[in-house]
Amino acid sequence: MRSSQTRGDAASHSGRGPALTLALVSACAFGGSGPAAKPLISAGLDPLHVVWLRVAGAALVLLPLAVRHRSAVRLRPGLLVGFGLLAVAGVQACYYASISRIPVGVALLIEYLGPPLLLGWVKFVQRRPVTRAAVCGAVLAVAGLACVVQLWSGVGFDPVGVVLALGAACCQVGYFVLADARGGGREPVDPMAVCSYGLLVGAVVLTAVARPWEMHWPVLAQRVAMGDARVPAALLVAWVVLVATVLAYLTGVVAVRRLSPPVAGVVSYLEAVVATVAAWVLLGEHLAGAQVAGGVMMLAGAFIAQTSTPGAPPSAEPPVPAAAAVGGGQPDGTGAAAGSE
Repeated sequence: MRSSQTRGDAASHSGRGPALTLALVSACAFGGSGPAAKPLISAGLDPLHVVWLRVAGAALVLLPLAVRHRSAVRLRPGLLVGFGLLAVAGVQACYYASISRIPVGVALLIEYLGPPLLLGWVKFVQRRPVTRAAVCGAVLAVAGLACVVQLWSGVGFDPVGVVLALGAACCQVGYFVLADARGGGREPVDPMAVCSYGLLVGAVVLTAVARPWEMHWPVLAQRVAMGDARVPAALLVAWVVLVATVLAYLTGVVAVRRLSPPVAGVVSYLEAVVATVAAWVLLGEHLAGAQVAGGVMMLAGAFIAQTSTPGAPPSAEPPVPAAAAVGGGQPDGTGAAAGSE
């Protein structure tokens, strides 16, 4: 039995390493989205039009995957639509609209209030207890938010931009929960199908909302200002579509499925660091000392809240004998219940 358990632990560690790598790649790819998109917005494109370019372009790239996994539409249509509305259209529209009003780093830091918001959902909607450490983490994150937006000066940033970033935080919760959905006993949906159809749904919704036929298309043929340099707008669009969307979503959804939302959520905090540093270097968006300290508080509070959330309520079934438990989990960690955080 001991040798069987040792082999199971080794398999778990060997499966988690590649999954952590995928989560890191996803966080870095997502983090490059804002710094690449903001020059397009500053050049005259509406934020919703930039979001449409991003999502529609990625949906087109992943169209062959959607055709290959067309059976997913029959299996879990609600999951695919929900992922498209929240994790794709909702997050990106709110985030891009917010960075048109406030700095990229600030918008993304506020977006990472998602874990404390998830605690509120667990506590007040699901009526489940939360740990004291999780509550302390949420309080720390909110205090950090006050420093980031410089609340003592009467909200140092556009309040609409702050609200939009909070909207992205709410939708981010849906990203982690829906990316982890496994079917509740039914046949699970392939992560590639979740990504491809989620982007297709998001593209359809954003087409109706953004009305891309009204976009100022000539901007895409120009060079736009990125800090002190000028770069081709088409190159930025290609980066946003291929790296910050296709690569980011594919690696992110697979990582969440293999690691569980809490672990993947912790790794994804690197996205805020990447975006803030990139905006600082490429766009010249410097943050004051108090704002940097507030950002650290927010990330620390979100980290504590994410890792301290209790699991699902205990089952009334009798405990499984130790012999039956050995090897009963999946080596990639996908045995956790969806949304158990």
